[in-house]
Amino acid sequence: MKMNKTRLLEKISIQSGVSLDECGTVFKTFEKVLSEELSRKMYRYGGWILLLTALFVSVTVFSQTTGRKGRPMQTIRGIVIDGDSKFPIPYATVKLSEKEGAGTITDSLGRFSIPQVPVGRHTVEAAFMGYEPGIFREILVTSAKEIYLEIPLKESVNELNEVVIRARTNKEEAMNKMATTGARMLSVEEASRYAGGFDDPARLVSAFAGVAPSVSSNGISIHGNAPHLLQWRLEDVEIPNPNHFADIATLGGGILSSLSSQVLGNSDFFTGAFPAEYGNAVSGVFDMKLRNGNNQKNENTIQVGIMGIDVASEGPLSKKHKASYIFNYRYSTTGLLNLEGGTMDYQDLNLKLNFPTRKAGTFSVWGTSLIDKFTSDFEKNTEKWDYWGDRSESRDKQYMAAGGVSHRYFFNNDASLKTTIAATYSQLDGGATLFNHSMESTPYMDLDSKYTNLIFTTTFNRKFSNRFTNKTGFTYTNMFYKMDLSIAPYEAEPLEIVSQGKGNTSLISAYNSSSVGLTERWTLNAGIYGQLLTLNNKWSVEPRVGLKWQATPKATFALAYGMYSRMEKMDVYFVKTKSTGDQSVNKDLDFTKAQHIMLSFGYKISDRMNLKIEPYIQFLHDVPVMADSSYSVLNRSDFYVEDALVNKGRGRNVGIDITFERFLEKGLYYMISGSWFDSRYRGGDGVWYNTKFNRNYVINGLIGKEWMLGRNKQNILSVNLKLTLQGGDRYSPIDLEATMNHPDKEVQYDETKAFSKQYSPMLIGNYTVSYRINKRKVSHEFAVKGLNFTGAKEHYGHEYNVKTGKIDVSDNSTILTNVSYKLEF
Repeated sequence: MKMNKTRLLEKISIQSGVSLDECGTVFKTFEKVLSEELSRKMYRYGGWILLLTALFVSVTVFSQTTGRKGRPMQTIRGIVIDGDSKFPIPYATVKLSEKEGAGTITDSLGRFSIPQVPVGRHTVEAAFMGYEPGIFREILVTSAKEIYLEIPLKESVNELNEVVIRARTNKEEAMNKMATTGARMLSVEEASRYAGGFDDPARLVSAFAGVAPSVSSNGISIHGNAPHLLQWRLEDVEIPNPNHFADIATLGGGILSSLSSQVLGNSDFFTGAFPAEYGNAVSGVFDMKLRNGNNQKNENTIQVGIMGIDVASEGPLSKKHKASYIFNYRYSTTGLLNLEGGTMDYQDLNLKLNFPTRKAGTFSVWGTSLIDKFTSDFEKNTEKWDYWGDRSESRDKQYMAAGGVSHRYFFNNDASLKTTIAATYSQLDGGATLFNHSMESTPYMDLDSKYTNLIFTTTFNRKFSNRFTNKTGFTYTNMFYKMDLSIAPYEAEPLEIVSQGKGNTSLISAYNSSSVGLTERWTLNAGIYGQLLTLNNKWSVEPRVGLKWQATPKATFALAYGMYSRMEKMDVYFVKTKSTGDQSVNKDLDFTKAQHIMLSFGYKISDRMNLKIEPYIQFLHDVPVMADSSYSVLNRSDFYVEDALVNKGRGRNVGIDITFERFLEKGLYYMISGSWFDSRYRGGDGVWYNTKFNRNYVINGLIGKEWMLGRNKQNILSVNLKLTLQGGDRYSPIDLEATMNHPDKEVQYDETKAFSKQYSPMLIGNYTVSYRINKRKVSHEFAVKGLNFTGAKEHYGHEYNVKTGKIDVSDNSTILTNVSYKLEF
């Protein structure tokens, strides 16, 4: 009996369950052992049965040898769920890409495990009858940590006699399936790969279309809106600004996020027209999640770098009950060094405990917190006093914490109820002092503010059919506040109260949101959101609607509209002036309101390449402004407000976002994103101006390449680059006469021409170079990360030079470099 080699290997593959490629690899190894003549005779004269036995032994030995002496192996585990109901899908097929051949089937609880996966990049595919296949591409597998994936599948709306298979990758859409436009999933793995990310999710999203980045601050400006108009969410709860040294340079921003990529899970980022479940935001929403820890084995990470020391750990609390923990603690290196002339000392802690039960649902305890201490000493040599700031010193302490207990319960396989009881806390204690030439000091500012929110939120989610899913939610937030801000109007004068208040009030909100598959190609997302502020009984009812058309398997069109509103920070409501005495002049302020309209066109050029174009327009109204002035909260960057405001302002943002992206394949990825926009506002004087954040354009270019190195190709060298070209900072012309007449020579601006001037464009360059060494159960990574190696300057206003009598530009080129070593075991 004769049989050719190809046919023989096909039979072996079918009978053994081993992939054809792997059989071929083992066969080549086998041929090296046997003589060419003997091999030829074996399959020529029917000795394939003997060869089959030999190959079975060889496959086993080859696999074990590879795991022990060759490329390190790891396990990919996870769960497959229904993307709408979040209920586990039992007996779904999960496998690595066809070229790799490994696979398994989920158990009755939707869980799966693929052992003996070589380190490197892998693509994981999940499929189940009646669902569109889901693909997680280029998952990075390392030797020290197991990979855990939560794979959502979308149920097909096609009739049974119309079988259309359209795979969805993990990067194409937001995790929230009711998002129609302006949404992007944030991958944690990308946070450590993209240049300029600094393991900071806030800096990572600056690569996305519609976002204008900063260097000294990670504040997120979307479409020309101020960073403070963004909402930060964690585990479905609105939290205070989670950045170190928050709101100091820019309200809504900071230096570095307290949420470490060690514990952060995949999250959603919205730039406009977001679904009805999101409220109290007018520019965008950053919806972040903490991942669950490994419930099978302990895994640890230690990272030491110029920026700080990082320690993380995760593992099972009870293997029997699948309970787990994960935590991360970080302490700044600058705090350890205690640098002369001032200190920047920060630390943060993040954690999550997960407790699944058989019948009572899943409980989780989560939290995030930070402590910041900042001191700046004055220049003791009076001959070097050029500016006002040279003879001032400040002391600031900031605290932020958010945490809660969540419970999710599934009713059958189509409904779930998630309830969370949470609390948030923020405190800022600071002061500034001025010195004269006799070294006598006088206080210039004194601030003490504390805010505590107690939150109850619940969401009922039900999937009525493969075409109809509904979410209904309610949130009650009780806000406790105590604030006292005093500032001296001029040097050597006593402090005067700017904002003062103590008490509590409530923000009550509810929503209803539905997703309806009208046909196999048309999807309607619609809902309504409402909120009430009991402080002044101001309320808002906001409809949201989005329509999506899958024109072809590659082309998608979408249109979304929504109304949105946001309350001011609590200190704004309790501004007091010298003329009004104890009266809080802003207590009756209404919400800032906005209307979003966004179109979206998406084209899938290939499985690894996408194009997205999203034109939009945003109208803002009822914006708090100062009467007969160009001042508007849309330009607010300071952490305090000291004036009486009225809801008579307006705003308009119009533009287009374009993203062309090639997902990682064969070690290469790149992305080009561009935003062209015009951001205007109308002040209390009825005149339209450029907003402070109207840069007009932002263009990003990202590229990265990975190489598998080492004798067994187990190590990874990664080089990443990001270049950003954007319009310069905007500023108002200087009023020279008013400046010279000011008692302290504080620079005054011509507010009748607010933000009419603009500095030169900025070219910001970032890079990341890392080398990962994968050993058996241990991984080492050496990395160098650079921010703004091009030396782009940022402008912070102007200062009067007491020596020259001239007004100088206050600018700086912030260049950050972090060299780090990470050990995972």
